[in-house]
Amino acid sequence: ITSSLERKRLRDLDQHHLQQLELEKSLLEREQEKSERLLLNVLPRAIAARLRQGEENIADKQESVSIAFVDLVGFTAYSRTAHPAELVSLLNRIFTAFDLIIERNGAEKIKTIGDSYMFAAGIPLPHSEHAQIVARCALDILETFDRLNALHGTSFQIRIGINSGSVVAGIIGKRKFAYDIWGDAVNIASRMESTGEPGKIHISESTREALGQGFRYEPRGTVECKGLGPVATYFLLGTAS
Repeated sequence: ITSSLERKRLRDLDQHHLQQLELEKSLLEREQEKSERLLLNVLPRAIAARLRQGEENIADKQESVSIAFVDLVGFTAYSRTAHPAELVSLLNRIFTAFDLIIERNGAEKIKTIGDSYMFAAGIPLPHSEHAQIVARCALDILETFDRLNALHGTSFQIRIGINSGSVVAGIIGKRKFAYDIWGDAVNIASRMESTGEPGKIHISESTREALGQGFRYEPRGTVECKGLGPVATYFLLGTAS
């Protein structure tokens, strides 16, 4: 009887150990999934995979990329009188709507800068239709923003600027790292936004050439860009169909 009781005690102990191991494994898997989601909220999937493989100094040059800046016109004045919680909540809802558009069209969100939103296509992986992807995002954002104004009872407008060219892309930082892009193409895209008009998509000559015949345009004239001089620009009106 004593021997049987001892064997039962050992079996119960083994079973308890197995249950503990299964619980620890489940907790570890959940933590890994949480870490993966957080990582993908900060970095493109392809870049996150390279980090997991042990690559540290991630920096690439991409020759064909389209970059867009979106700026909320009048939001700075609104922020002076709005309650902080209301301000952050509204900005979060607007940018979340932009995030969904970017994801749906296959572009890549780069970052937000105050009340400005930056995204691109053709990075981190090359894409032959980078300009078309960014243009479709921009058109969707313009259309969606009208609905957002109606939903929230606001009357903001947005300016969108797009340029296409080569960039350097990579990760900066060690603890609070970020994926970012640099180069003249980025500066010109920012210039397209700042010199554009509310409610319109202002694009450079290089973007118009990359888009081809599938879209409608209106000549804007020339814009002075620091370091480059006058640059021919256009307003993107929509798709050709």
